Amino acid sequence: MGSLSKYEQETVINFNAGEQTAIVYTRDKAVMRRIDALVIEFPDVYRLVSETDIDKTYSMPKSHISYRKPRRLSDECREHKREQMTRYNSRDS
Repeated sequence: MGSLSKYEQETVINFNAGEQTAIVYTRDKAVMRRIDALVIEFPDVYRLVSETDIDKTYSMPKSHISYRKPRRLSDECREHKREQMTRYNSRDS
């Protein structure tokens, strides 16, 4: 099987209000690596349901699916972080 296009490397998360489990279907190798690590570390929580040569399906509690607000930094905070990184990067040189 050839490589998938970026468009074909999809991830679908499916759950409903009546069940506590979410099903995650993915063709994205990066997502697979992250969830595979969780399956190994927490086998009682994350479970590999099925796999083929191009995709994997996982089962997990839907409470582990999260939605996050975008991070907001003030201009002062952003400048402070920029200065910190400049100092940090100049130490390594």
